[in-house]
Amino acid sequence: MGVATKKLTTTRSEKAFKEAQRHIPGGVNSPVRAFGPVGGYPLFIHSASGCRIKDIDGNEYIDYVCSWGPLILGHAHPHVIKKIQEAVKRGTSFGAPTELETQLASLIKEAMPSIEKLRMVNSGTEATMSAIRLARAYTKRELVIKFDGCYHGHVDGLLIKAGSGATTLGVPTSPGIPQGYTNTTISLPYNNIEAVENFCKEKGKEVACIILEPVAGNMGVVPPRPGYLEKLREITKRYGIVLIFDEVMTGFRISPGGAQGLYGIEPDLTTLGKIIGGGLPVGAYGGKAEIMDHVAPVGPVYQAGTLAGNPVAMSAGIATLEKLKDKSLYAKLEERSQRLSEGLERSARVKTFHTRVGSMLCTFFTSREVTDYDTARTSDTKLYAKYFRGMLERGIYMAPSQFEAAFVSTAHGDDDIEATIEASSEVMRGLQGH
Repeated sequence: MGVATKKLTTTRSEKAFKEAQRHIPGGVNSPVRAFGPVGGYPLFIHSASGCRIKDIDGNEYIDYVCSWGPLILGHAHPHVIKKIQEAVKRGTSFGAPTELETQLASLIKEAMPSIEKLRMVNSGTEATMSAIRLARAYTKRELVIKFDGCYHGHVDGLLIKAGSGATTLGVPTSPGIPQGYTNTTISLPYNNIEAVENFCKEKGKEVACIILEPVAGNMGVVPPRPGYLEKLREITKRYGIVLIFDEVMTGFRISPGGAQGLYGIEPDLTTLGKIIGGGLPVGAYGGKAEIMDHVAPVGPVYQAGTLAGNPVAMSAGIATLEKLKDKSLYAKLEERSQRLSEGLERSARVKTFHTRVGSMLCTFFTSREVTDYDTARTSDTKLYAKYFRGMLERGIYMAPSQFEAAFVSTAHGDDDIEATIEASSEVMRGLQGH
């Protein structure tokens, strides 16, 4: 694929967006899709295959959004599609148990030994909400520690200094949340273990849980500092605090065992989503049996969902995790992701800081080393917007926000990586002097 600049014809997308705004708030069903931070209007997608997406105007792009992470095998992978089709023929929903739920749970447990039991839900937001309720019930405590810039879904008590769209839109908190909901949430600086130590010295015995993205992916990609996760594990054990890893994004993405497998840390509870649904809506939370057995109907902590364990979503998840058992896929992902990240860094002609963990990566338009929420926010979002538009004009679809990750899939080939680096070099040359 060439990288020649072209004037994109997107009249159908523009018309579709105007029509969508008549019926849907902002014309989108998730805020960052609106292209607000990068200008213009969103592209409406018609179809996708492998690492490429095609909009309704017929333009084709190499895709590094990958549905915000789930599509580690690329779009419309034949094995996943086949299993979905087989499942649909048997029925779309039963509201009753199927063997598929057990099969997917078993595959997850095999990859993440810290999970002894788990419960399927419909989204990452449901998973984190349920895990926190469970942690509070188990410890009989109320305080929750989260970290600035980490996003755990639109749970009322967690929309404090959140990442993802909340950072992009400059709305770290949301109206409509009673003050009482957030009084028990403490937000501390990410990657700052002293802040956790100091707070826990004073109120550690009142803290039910610490929840974090072990690799932050919603303020851009921000890896944990060496020893940070290990120290968190030590502190939580000392004070009897439940440690929750939000691996909705990192689970099966940065290693076969997620962040906990990569860094060798066992949390008490884990929340999952994205990849375990193979592109369909899904979530899960799980961990120590001693804690999970507090969930109804075994225990008193109530949580339910009509579509939880949906057979079509379970089939897509099983198909994906079956393929990911081939560890050579991760070696290939690592090699291509490294090549892409290094190529983007070499192409830079303005001040940038690059991060990567596995097949998640980010280019921050800042001269600062990015280690937390505050340093991430020093990024020049206007310059990123120009970079985004330039890449789009060359057929490369990046996240329409500075504060999101780029994802590489097994469908991205050598030619796709090289075309992306070449496109970035051209765009960066045009940004010199800004």
